[in-house]
This record gives sequence, C-alpha cells and structure tokens, in this order.
Amino acid sequence: MDRWTEDRLENLVPDLMRREGIDMWVLVAREYNEDPVLLTMLPATWQSSRRTTILIFHDPGNGDPVERFAVARYDIGFFDTQWFPEEEPDQWKRFGEIVREKNPERIGINISEHFAAADGISHTDYMDLRNSLSPELRDRIVSAENLSIGWLETRTANEITVYSQINRIAHNIVAEGLSERVITPGVTTTRDVQWWYRERIRDSNMTAWFHPSVTVYRSESPEHSGDFSSGSESDVIMPGDLIHVDFGIEYLGLATDTQRNAYVLRPGETEAPQGLRDALALANRLQDILTDEFRTGRTGNEILLSALNKAEQEGINATIYTHPIGYQGHGAGPTIGLWDQQGGVPGKGDYPLYANTAHSIELNAEVYVPEWNRNVRILLEEDAIFNGETIRYTDGRMKDFYLIPRQMR
Repeated sequence: MDRWTEDRLENLVPDLMRREGIDMWVLVAREYNEDPVLLTMLPATWQSSRRTTILIFHDPGNGDPVERFAVARYDIGFFDTQWFPEEEPDQWKRFGEIVREKNPERIGINISEHFAAADGISHTDYMDLRNSLSPELRDRIVSAENLSIGWLETRTANEITVYSQINRIAHNIVAEGLSERVITPGVTTTRDVQWWYRERIRDSNMTAWFHPSVTVYRSESPEHSGDFSSGSESDVIMPGDLIHVDFGIEYLGLATDTQRNAYVLRPGETEAPQGLRDALALANRLQDILTDEFRTGRTGNEILLSALNKAEQEGINATIYTHPIGYQGHGAGPTIGLWDQQGGVPGKGDYPLYANTAHSIELNAEVYVPEWNRNVRILLEEDAIFNGETIRYTDGRMKDFYLIPRQMR
C-alpha cells in the first residue's frame, strides 16, 4: 500500500494539479476528523492523522518536480517536514510563512458542494488557514474539488492489476455463501447468511464496508416496487427461491461491490426456470447497453440518459444506478443514475468520465417470468475498469445463476 501511495504522490498528483491549473494544494485534518483525501495519503500503518496534520503540494512551474511538505508534529514519511516547534511554536504561523514564500497563484483546498469526499476541510481548520494568510493570498483560495476527485477516482496500473484479484476474492466468498455449504433449504434464514458473510470476511482478515444484504424472491411474493429505501425481513430460504446478495469488502485500501443471484432447486429440477434465465440474459444485455455508452469526457447524466433511451428502444424496463468505486465503496466520480433519480443527478451526475477509473455497474431489469406469472427484477452489480476507450469487468460477471445444491447442475 505504501509503495502504491508513494507512486501516486510522485506521479499522479503533478498530472492532476496541472490538469486543474492549481499550483498549491493544501489538505488539513485533525485526529479522528480526517479529510477523506488526506487519509488516503498517510502511511498504511497510520489509522488516523496525528494532532493537526497539514499537507502541502506546490508546483513551482517550469517543469520542475512538485514539492511535498508537511506542517505536522510527526514525520509522515512521504512528505518533507517543514515545521520545527523549537524554531516556531505556532504551527499555523509556520504554514503561512511557507505559503508566502512559495507565493502560489491558486491555493486549492478541499471544499465541495456535491462531493462529500472532496469537502474534507472542517470549518475550524478553514478559518485557521485563512487567518494565517495575508488578504492577498486569501483571495487566491479556490476549490480543489476536481483535483480531489481525480486523486480518489484514478487507479494506477499496479492497483488495477491487484483489483482484479481482490474482486475474485469477493466473488469466491459470495459463491461460497450461496451454496449448500452455507444454506440448508427449510432451515437457513437470510439473516443467517448475512452474518455468515460478516464472519467469513472477518476470518479472512478483511473488512466489510457495509452490512451484506440477502433477500429472497419467490413466485407467491408481491412484485418488487423498485423502492430500495428499506431492507427486507428475514426469511427462511426454501426450494424455488431466487436469492439476491449485495456484498462488499475492503482490502489493501480498495473496495468491491457485488450483487449476484442464486436459485434453490426444487426436487427434480436441474436448472432455474427458463423465464428466470431469460430475465438474467436481459439484465446482461442491459449491462452491455450501459457500458457501450462509456466515453471519455461524457458526464454521468449523459451516459445514463443515452443508455435508458436505448434500453427503452429494445423494450427493456431498466433502472440504472451505477457509481464509481475505489478508496470508498460509493466513490468519487460521475454518478450514473440513482434508483430514485432516473432523470439525472444534479452535481454528481454532471462530472465527466475519465480514463483509468473503476465503476460498479449497478442496475436492474424488470422482466415478466411466465412460470411465476409476475414481473421479477434481476438486480446485478459488477465492478469494472474503464481505460479511456473500453470497459473491462475486473473479474467477469454473472451470466448464470448459482444453483443450490451445486451437484445437481
């Protein structure tokens, strides 16, 4: 993780600062109230900042390397320490001296109306920062929103290589939970499976970034309304059930987000009903329609509306709610729909798509299933990398239901 961080600080930050036209970037945090961006720049063994931590990036121009400074009491390692209390006891005064010496044109700080992860400076830290600068320098303060998002959303080549392996770990755990090793029809409840996942993640020395959800759909159940604002009750899993899982882990500082489905075979069955399999194929087609719309520079709202229009032309009743993923599960970058905002998402949906970013392709297709004589929503979510031209699932996607039990396939 430290190797990745140092590479990102050395190579990614200069490119992003120059892309955004910011020649000084300042990040501030106090212990247990960390700026989400600053937290990703600390050594892997640091689980929080220490006291008040101030990080400064300065681009001197003329093609010279970007400088990295820390105005902090503890040695951060990746940054050149520039505060020595025995020489200047006042930390913020020392910060002001550095800024005055460097005389930047634009001082970027992490403030943002729409992106929480890019809005990391607290009010107190903001006021201390302003008060440490001259009126002339205060006027040069600008939002570093796009710079922060660029840092959070961009994945390096080394991260992309390992991301595929992390996603495979997640998929293997999902598959194990949706098997007869965990589920005994007529006995096991959906809540049992949720907590099996939590324990399995912990036993693997990883963490869950949200509590897994496990839901059953069956022929006699009411149709899903499409409202995902509340969870489902615990149910005993029975033969003939369609089981849906939403599952995410964090490992090596990267998050995954997966939704997959299993079918519990009835006596004499060797496959899920044809109508359910056809519904899954249609949901896969919706994935293709969406990912075909990924173009560098297009906003999340533009991608969403174009994909929904094409799905409608093909007769697919679609809902799309795809999001970036990376350091956070619901990461920074272009939001491509929310389940309750299919006309576009102001702010987050207006951000453009960039290369070398990771996305959770999350959506559902509502399909009539003849065997159940009702509509069924097939909910899918798979993580993918966009390289600027094409999109690739980091560890494939679900094209066939898991079957319980497996040996009857």
